[in-house]
Amino acid sequence: MDIKVLGIDLGKTVCSLAGLDEAGAVVFRKRLQRHRLLDFLATLPPCVVAMEACGGAHHIGRFCLEKGHEPRLMSPLYVRPYVKVHKNDDRDAEAIAEAATRPTMSFVAIKSEEQLDLQALHRARERLVSDRTRLINQGRGFLMERGIRVGTGRHVFQKELARLASEGAADLSPRMRLLVTDMASELDVINDRVAAIDAEIKALARTDADMQRLMEIPGIGPTIATALVATVGTGSSFGKGRDLAAWLGLVPRQITTGGKAKLIGISKHGNRYLRKLFIHGARTVLHLVRDRTSPITAWADGLICAL
Repeated sequence: MDIKVLGIDLGKTVCSLAGLDEAGAVVFRKRLQRHRLLDFLATLPPCVVAMEACGGAHHIGRFCLEKGHEPRLMSPLYVRPYVKVHKNDDRDAEAIAEAATRPTMSFVAIKSEEQLDLQALHRARERLVSDRTRLINQGRGFLMERGIRVGTGRHVFQKELARLASEGAADLSPRMRLLVTDMASELDVINDRVAAIDAEIKALARTDADMQRLMEIPGIGPTIATALVATVGTGSSFGKGRDLAAWLGLVPRQITTGGKAKLIGISKHGNRYLRKLFIHGARTVLHLVRDRTSPITAWADGLICAL
């Protein structure tokens, strides 16, 4: 078999494979247990190995590079139009292989081990922050039911919760006071874990030249710089800055018909975590930067005045 392009539909336990020849005809079909996939790729002559960018794809992509293959990772959204007739694993593998041959297809860059480690660090931090927000909201609800109103802000709530845990209140029953004490202890543990991750992120940002250059931009600190490098690497997958903005979902959606273009607001597609960080960074520039003479703050102030 002369396989030029191998499409792999990655599954948790079973992977479907479809091989295309030089003319694009399907000459190979196979199903493999996922733990046998790397052994099969090691014996395969060098070819294009196409996959959807999903869990484990970057690890397989790096293995393909070591064995002389050309890995091509794509967004599942771009593969879907190539699925013919009924959807099944074999059809998906064939569609992945066919989509990888298109000259206009956008591919996902293979992430390094360092990028995946940094991305995992950010995801762990985001999970802890979500747990802390959930805990605070639940605590506010408990106290409100007892007629105790706490001011806005996380730090204000934490101080009040610590005070109630130590001193108590007339409206709190012994059971409720015990629960408040437990919540205060849990909140302290989460704060310590978030602080430890933040310290690690800052230390990593100080040792990377790309992150240092990013942090020269107003509104971008260690968190945004490390998250961006972990996600896009050097940014070589994007031809220009607007392509990156569109991938992040920071540009208006465009609907064009009959030669008339209509902008209908920010698309909110792409990476939600990065987009959230950039929005918080922009708010910092708008409201907290006191020096309004720099070009970027003058440009932002001009946009506000134009609204």
